[in-house]
Amino acid sequence: MHSVIIIGSGPAGYTAAIYAARADLEPVLFTGLQMGGQLTITDKVENFPGFPEGILGPELMTLMKKQCERFGTRIITEQVTEVDFRNHPLTVKTAAGAYQAKTVIVATGASARKLGVKGESEFTGKGVSYCATCDAFFYRGRRVAVVGGGDSALEEASILAKVATSVHLIHRRDRFRSGPALQARVEAIDNIHPVMESVTEEILGNDEKGVTGIRLKHLPTGKISELEIDGLFGAIGHEPNTAVFKGHLDLDRAGYVKTDERQRTTARGVFAGGDVQDSVYQQAVTAAASGCMAALEADKFLAEMEDRVYPGDQP
Repeated sequence: MHSVIIIGSGPAGYTAAIYAARADLEPVLFTGLQMGGQLTITDKVENFPGFPEGILGPELMTLMKKQCERFGTRIITEQVTEVDFRNHPLTVKTAAGAYQAKTVIVATGASARKLGVKGESEFTGKGVSYCATCDAFFYRGRRVAVVGGGDSALEEASILAKVATSVHLIHRRDRFRSGPALQARVEAIDNIHPVMESVTEEILGNDEKGVTGIRLKHLPTGKISELEIDGLFGAIGHEPNTAVFKGHLDLDRAGYVKTDERQRTTARGVFAGGDVQDSVYQQAVTAAASGCMAALEADKFLAEMEDRVYPGDQP
């Protein structure tokens, strides 16, 4: 029996673990498949407080992990495959077995949204990627394209521009949705070429070479063209990682976990923080803040409910 189980290892999960560990709750944290979450695929983080010169995303996550462990968090590199939040104690299952807890903090984050075009599944891992930090190395001296117009797309393009000969930045609208500072930085990079008001219709390639190009449609005119590239990076947003919680927690129309102002979900003793419940801000600092709140609320829940018995609770 654990006082608190944390599911997820991004800024929200690690921050929750730091606070829970310092409260002597001896938290257990399941990392999931992507240890460190989305920040592990972020090149440089320049807006996280305390790092005036910026810090690499993977480095920031490594520091958070070390801080968790310093205070006694038990970190388990497994993925949660099933939960049961109907009764207490709460149950969390992985391929290795079942774990029980008095409280659970959900911090599973969000994953890259697929483009949904012909050839995407066929060439994923063979020229189609969703992580420039992970795969930029393989495109040194080659031609690539990035699909998207928000912060993540422009970040991906700037990372790839350091190694690729050319980066085509494809966006369906006539202007980017990212902040002005990031746009200015990207516009100053010579080998990034915006392709506006266009969408990817099909990813082209073959078994031998992988991706060789993409078929584009210019929306105002309907004109179809082909662009020769060696790799395509999707950066059109994310979907919350909530599949395992369907039927156990209330989700909104987009699939994000519903929480109140105190990070409480609709299941008693279950809290949530980070991008899994935040469809608006989705920043590392807000994720960390909500993880802190979730841990403080879990601690309060344990203190208030320690000696109470509820109908349906297991003995």
